[in-house]
Amino acid sequence: MAILSSLRRRSAAISVAAVAGATAVGVCLAVSSASAGTLSGSLYRDPSSAVVRWVAANPGDSRTAVIRDKIASQPQARWFANFNPSTVQSEVSGFIGAANAAQQIPVLAVYEITNRDCGGASAGGAPDLNQYQTWVSNFARGLGNQTVIIILETDSLALLTCLSAAEINARNQAISTATRTIKSGNPNAKVYLDGGHSTWNSAGETANRLRAAGVQYADGFFTNVSNYNSTSSEANFGRAVISSLNGMGISGKRQVIDTSRNGGASGDWCGDDNTDRRIGQYPTTNTGDGNIDAYLWVKPPGEADGCRFTAGSFQPELAFSLANGAPNPPTTTPPTTPPTTPPTTPPTTPPTGDGCYASIAVNQWAGGFTASVTVTAGSSDINGWTVTVGLPSGAVTSTWSAQASGTSGTVGFTNVSYNGRVLGRQSTSFGFQGTGTGPGTTATCVTS
Repeated sequence: MAILSSLRRRSAAISVAAVAGATAVGVCLAVSSASAGTLSGSLYRDPSSAVVRWVAANPGDSRTAVIRDKIASQPQARWFANFNPSTVQSEVSGFIGAANAAQQIPVLAVYEITNRDCGGASAGGAPDLNQYQTWVSNFARGLGNQTVIIILETDSLALLTCLSAAEINARNQAISTATRTIKSGNPNAKVYLDGGHSTWNSAGETANRLRAAGVQYADGFFTNVSNYNSTSSEANFGRAVISSLNGMGISGKRQVIDTSRNGGASGDWCGDDNTDRRIGQYPTTNTGDGNIDAYLWVKPPGEADGCRFTAGSFQPELAFSLANGAPNPPTTTPPTTPPTTPPTTPPTTPPTGDGCYASIAVNQWAGGFTASVTVTAGSSDINGWTVTVGLPSGAVTSTWSAQASGTSGTVGFTNVSYNGRVLGRQSTSFGFQGTGTGPGTTATCVTS
C-alpha cells in the first residue's frame, strides 16, 4: 500500500506575518488540564499493523527490542488507501469493532481521493469522484457509533498544483460531501481536513482552502503528516489558521498534529534518506492545549516515503533509525474517561513487604480480549520483573511494553528495557491482546 511520497519536499516558505501574531505554545506531555482539546481517552493500538507483524516475525533481530518498545507499542493510524468499494465496509467494521471492544479511540487515515499525490509515488485513489463517493459511503457504514478519529485525505488541499480550477472546485465539493457522509454515518466521528504543514502554504491560504473544502462541517484540520516540523512550530501555525478561520466566521475548529517523526533534525525532505530524525511526542489526546485535540502518529514510523524504498512499505532500517536514541515512552497511562462497563479488575491491596505484585483489567468480547496489567513494587525498589498469567483458552497475539514467553496456557511476561526498574510503592504497566477467553483476575509477579 503506497502511503505518501515526494510531498515532503514541498516546503514553500510560509509568510512570517501569517504566524507573527500567534502566541508561543507550551507543548507538554500528558497534562491534566481543562484546557485540553475536545478529545479524551486512550488511543487504539492496531495489533495487526506492519510494525507489530515485523516484530513478531523477527524476534532474533538485533533491532527488534528498540522497534518493539518505542514504535510497535504505540497507537498509530490505520490507513485506508485501496479502492475496494465492495469490502471496505467490512474492513472498517472489523477494525472499529476491535477498538470499541478495547474501549479505545481508533485513528483512520482515508487516502482515496481521485488523482492523489498528483501522480507521484503514491498515485492512485478512486478512478473518479463519483466512485470516490460510493467508496466513502461504504466506508462510513462501518464506523459504528462511538468516537473515532478520521484523518481525511492527506495533501488533498495543500497540494493542488496538478489540478485545474474546475478540478479544484470538484475536489473541494467531494471532500465536503465526504465529511458530511462520514458524520451522517457516525455522528461521533471526529473528522479533520488537510492543513498541510507550517512550511508549505501560509496560514491564510490554508484557511481559505479549508473553508472551500467544507471545514465548517468538520471538527478541524491536521498538519505535519507530510513533514517533520517541530510540534511547537505546528502549534503556532495551527493557531494562525484557527485565527484566520475565526475571521471568516468559522469558529470552534481544532488541530491535530502528526508527531510520528518530528523529534529530530529537519533538512532533507525524504524520511528514507535522513538518519537524523527521531520519533516525536508519543501519541495522546491529553495535549494540555485547548486548540489541539491530539498528538497522533498518522504516518507510521518506519514506513517509507518512496525514495529508496517503495512508498508505504515497512522498513526496519528506517524504524530503527527513528527509534534508536529516542526517549522511552511513558510507563503509565494518562487518565481516561471511565468506560461505560468497567473491565473486570480484582481488588488490590498494596504490598506490605518487598517484591512486586500485579493486577489485571480485562476487556472481553466475542472471540477475543485485551488485558492491561499493572505491576507495583513493594516497599523497596525493584530492577526487573516477570508476571505469569493463565489463559483458559485461546492465545496471546500481541504484547506491548513487555516480552512474552509462550502464547497459550501459562504465559510469562518480562519487563522491557525501559520499565524494569520500579521505585518502591510505584507502578508500571504493560498489555497484551489475544483470541479466545481472556485471563482470569489472578497474576503472579516475581522480581528478577
